[in-house]
Amino acid sequence: MPVPWFLLSLALGRSPGVLPLERLVGPQNTAHCSPGLSCHLWDGDVLCLPGTIEPPPGPVLVPTSLQTELVLRCYHETDCDLCVRVDVHLAVHGHWEKPEDEELFRGASDPEPREPGNASLQSQVVLSFQAYPTARCVLLEVQVPASLVPSGQSVGSVVFDCFEAALGGEVQIWSYTQPRYQKEVNLTQKLPDCRGLEVRDSIQSCWALPWLNLSADGDNLRLVLDVSEGQRFGLSLYWDQVQGPPKPRWQRNMTGPQNFTLNHTELVPCLCIQMWPLEPDSIRTNLCPFREDPRAHRNLWRATRLRLLSPLAWQMDAPCALPAEAALCWRAPGGGPCQPLVPPLPRENVTVNKALEFPLLKGHPNLCVQVSSWEKLQLEECLWADSLGPLRDDMLLVETRGPQDNRSLCALEPSGCTPLSSKASTRAARLGEQLLGDLQSGRCEQLWNDDLGVLWACPMDKYIHKRWALVWLACLLFTAVLLLLFLLKKDHVKAAARVRRVLLLYSADDASFERIAGVLASALCQLPLRVAVDLWSRRELSALGPLAWFHAQRRQTLQEGGVVVLLFSPGAVALCHEWLQDGASVPGADAPHDAFAASLSCVLPDFLQGRAPGRYVGACFDRLLLPDAVPALFRTVPVFSLPTQLPDFLEALQGPGAPRPERLRERAEHVSRALQPALDCCFPPQGAPGPECRTGPKAGDAT
Repeated sequence: MPVPWFLLSLALGRSPGVLPLERLVGPQNTAHCSPGLSCHLWDGDVLCLPGTIEPPPGPVLVPTSLQTELVLRCYHETDCDLCVRVDVHLAVHGHWEKPEDEELFRGASDPEPREPGNASLQSQVVLSFQAYPTARCVLLEVQVPASLVPSGQSVGSVVFDCFEAALGGEVQIWSYTQPRYQKEVNLTQKLPDCRGLEVRDSIQSCWALPWLNLSADGDNLRLVLDVSEGQRFGLSLYWDQVQGPPKPRWQRNMTGPQNFTLNHTELVPCLCIQMWPLEPDSIRTNLCPFREDPRAHRNLWRATRLRLLSPLAWQMDAPCALPAEAALCWRAPGGGPCQPLVPPLPRENVTVNKALEFPLLKGHPNLCVQVSSWEKLQLEECLWADSLGPLRDDMLLVETRGPQDNRSLCALEPSGCTPLSSKASTRAARLGEQLLGDLQSGRCEQLWNDDLGVLWACPMDKYIHKRWALVWLACLLFTAVLLLLFLLKKDHVKAAARVRRVLLLYSADDASFERIAGVLASALCQLPLRVAVDLWSRRELSALGPLAWFHAQRRQTLQEGGVVVLLFSPGAVALCHEWLQDGASVPGADAPHDAFAASLSCVLPDFLQGRAPGRYVGACFDRLLLPDAVPALFRTVPVFSLPTQLPDFLEALQGPGAPRPERLRERAEHVSRALQPALDCCFPPQGAPGPECRTGPKAGDAT
């Protein structure tokens, strides 16, 4: 798949939209005014002492705004410095008074009072310039004829050439009168570096800047540094943070020329590159080329994690800032979708790497966090599941408050929020009166309360017990009869008592492998084992989505003491490597209805946190993959090669209740006989041409 940024060729020495600059010859500073004004620049710099604000004695000439322009001050054709030209706009503040103001209107050399019409107004304007590590102040004397000084209006401007500054730096400029008659005007400006100006041949410090080319290297990115032989320079990769300083990722001093490769999984939108010659006071040039790259944004969401800091505080950890919103939802047991609680709870903007507070009174295992970006769900995590246990069969009651203290109460169900007084055929409607009684007697747990409403979690266990009491009694009697019958056949008793749930996960590399996975699942069902596989649940998988379907199946399997089987193939191994960010990638690893890719987001934490042993096993086929090819992280649980290690594989699936070795060998032979035709058909032995593999109906046809 083509990647847009692979086609770029970027140079840190110049960018396509460079700006040509005017050249000033000579080191001297100058000042000139707009028509009608006269001005004079004092020789040398003055002290930067603004002083306190004084009341004006009458109309005064004051600065009102500042404008800047970048120019070059050149001593020779190829020896120039960047310089900041400052344009100070002036206006008159105050009103004319007679005769007290007559002393203000005098000619420059006439000590005697004149009429205001023939006089002029004079002001001393200070320009203060700061650019680390230097600071300068210059003084401009400006005169304006009385006929051009209507109060409160602009009378023109004075231009100063110029303040020298460093490329890529930040400058601050102030202007005020001496003495001060008002608050100073100021301006802060970030200066461009060598890439943004047409100065490469004029400013000597830009000559030594290295050039950088980005090109494709398979799925990765190759950085080629066009640096002269033997030139020493520094190179740094960092994450540009919106809040706080940049976060360094990698830095090294090098000698040119150089090139190296970046793994595509390391690219995120805020990854930037900084380069500089290893010389005193050298210019550092920064480039952030991945801000709009789609693959970098996908990597960013894959690296994002949600974690619970305290019972009511959480945090979203991510390398870069994200435009995201978070909302709470309620997940009921049974594998249905998580139902958003917006409203009544608000949707909040998320700031990454910052602790956030839930608007709750207490947590609950059924409460989950959904993080969306541009109205697309990106993350969903039930943060309280580890600390408060598995999902509970509780009913969530939503109490809303209207005007004049009007209240309504409904129960959140998959079909919507059902009023407790409703005559619908839902569970909440049937138990409406009992739930109201529980609420009034304090048996329900309050999760949230404010002016808009209240959320209550009411346990449903006792109603399930009452409803099924007679059924359970009948079942017990029936079970007792069955036990008497099963005592006659011990093997059948053991087999019936040890039926274990198995969740089979695989990557649908192609139709042949999908067929073999189906044959294996069918054979395991005859042992007996209760096998769940996405191949048999396409309708439910399409309705819920792979992620929600896997969450429900995994949770049910582990809660029942079952085992999750990871059936590895070349495509599955490639997906695992990609998630582990080691750069491996096999085209075509993803396929429609493939729950394996969706399952990795929850399988990986179990392996990384050491929870996998006893709950997961791995398997692969002899003719397709060796166990050593499975990533090391997944080899922390047993990985069996089939059909060679079928007895050991079946013993691991059936757990502590596995049958005697003789019985186990019989079952292994049964599974091997079922697998062998499919393996011979789709993966014939080397040198032995096999018959054409019939894959049967397409996977998408299954219901």
